[in-house]
Amino acid sequence: MSAAEATVLDTLARERVLPVVVLDDAGAALPLAAALAAGGLTTAEVTLRTPAALDAIRTLADRTDLLVGAGTVTSAEQVDRVVDAGARFVVSPGFSAAVVDRCRRHGVPAIPGVATPTEIQMALDAGVSVVKFFPAEQLGGLPMLTALAAPFPGLRFVPTGGIGAATLRGWLDHPAVLAVGGTWMVAAGLLRAGRWDDVTTLTAAAVAAGREENR
Repeated sequence: MSAAEATVLDTLARERVLPVVVLDDAGAALPLAAALAAGGLTTAEVTLRTPAALDAIRTLADRTDLLVGAGTVTSAEQVDRVVDAGARFVVSPGFSAAVVDRCRRHGVPAIPGVATPTEIQMALDAGVSVVKFFPAEQLGGLPMLTALAAPFPGLRFVPTGGIGAATLRGWLDHPAVLAVGGTWMVAAGLLRAGRWDDVTTLTAAAVAAGREENR
């Protein structure tokens, strides 16, 4: 693992909460970054679910106080595009050896999605040490994560999918969890309406939960 990759994972481990952002308008990227920063976070994952995503990543990557990654990356060609736009880590909904290999060539960490022991073993064979457990709640929640983590000591998870403020602490308490990904503090309705104060309030509450867990 390169020093740059280690820095990214160390940041995720420190912040413990990763906002998963879907932006319809790249013009909302800067006010979103300001709202997240005001709430105490310096990381964000922008998903490739809208045409505005790459422009939003470029805009956010220009901020020296924000670590921006790309999510919903499903091909090696997309890895090239998001890294060129400034993404410093790549998150995928599933495991792709081609995506992991291309990320390694670029020197950025890949966090592939897993849902089964077979996918975890594939990720380990590819040299991955952090995986995304997705969709977390729909796959069985914390009991399922505990069962998956048991045979793979040392592997760290970023559970994402269906997690909200009410269940965040339970996930953060799990020893195999590096960080928790979620949309509740950056919900699409809040972003479309420009409710940046609400984004800040929800982000600050999530950050506080992470800090309380670390005491």
